Amino acid sequence: MEYITLGKTGLKVSRVGFGGIPIQKVDSEGSKKLMQAVVDSGINFIDTARAYTVSEELIGNALVGMRDKFVIATKSMARTADAMRNDIEISLNNLKTDYIDIYQIHNVSMEQLAVVCGEGGALEALKEAKEQGKIGHIGLTAHSLEVFEYATTLDFVETLMFPYNIVETQGEEIIKKCREKNIGFICMKPLAGGALENATLAMRFIAANQNVDIVIPGMCCEKEVAQNVEAVCDKAPLSADELAEIDKIRLELGTNFCRRCNYCQPCAAGINISGVFLFGGYLERYGLEEWARARYATLPNKASACIECGACEARCPYNLPIREMLKKYAAAFGE
Repeated sequence: MEYITLGKTGLKVSRVGFGGIPIQKVDSEGSKKLMQAVVDSGINFIDTARAYTVSEELIGNALVGMRDKFVIATKSMARTADAMRNDIEISLNNLKTDYIDIYQIHNVSMEQLAVVCGEGGALEALKEAKEQGKIGHIGLTAHSLEVFEYATTLDFVETLMFPYNIVETQGEEIIKKCREKNIGFICMKPLAGGALENATLAMRFIAANQNVDIVIPGMCCEKEVAQNVEAVCDKAPLSADELAEIDKIRLELGTNFCRRCNYCQPCAAGINISGVFLFGGYLERYGLEEWARARYATLPNKASACIECGACEARCPYNLPIREMLKKYAAAFGE
């Protein structure tokens, strides 16, 4: 296993980390076996979130007696100081620890970021918790390219998490900027939300980019742990055959895969188009139907609100059939 220093945090972490979404499907005993496989593999970085239902609790229970072997990162959707203070305490209790190495502001928009950084915002609670030793470092996660780029200018941001994979490369220049500014970059969605079937190739593609500090594939079994570690630790350059397969994958997914660039916005009906597609991906590919439906339910305007004006499709650089895709997910989610 290769270990690197995660930007200005100074933390020594494995280049492949454990993504905490799929563990929601594993029971308590299974999660203990899974975490033992993780530590045996050399992985020492775990990422989870308050929003991942029982993920924090399962990880916390499984890490009893091994807490010191891991760098733990979690995150919260809280935007105000009071809500963030509450979430930090819940995370500490769930993870059965008295400190969390990295606490992240989860999937924030530009509008929400203003609240987070303003008076009474979540950042106040994070700085307070850092002073008290409850958290070690402050990070931020984003799906918006605008937020990702802007976050590199914020002094308090020590780590950034953004999607990066074979078909979502829109953040490459900002990932490079993270390295230049000594901000630790954590790669999420390495399999494009499950859309990429060749996990080994997907992981090798990411590992070839030395500006990526950590990649955090979701894992729910020992086989996936071994497969991901082997792929990331393979230092051989991508072969001509692998590069050809990457081109083929991009061509095939180009007609039906949302990169979350959000050039399609704003929607005349107020639909968060990339949000619909993100939750639709969870519904189709993660095997977490109840969680996907709960997250979709938080959207104020559902896919069924589409008025089929077509403005979004005219703006989409990938020529996605957005109207048909919205109809598909309106039917799948029932609204």
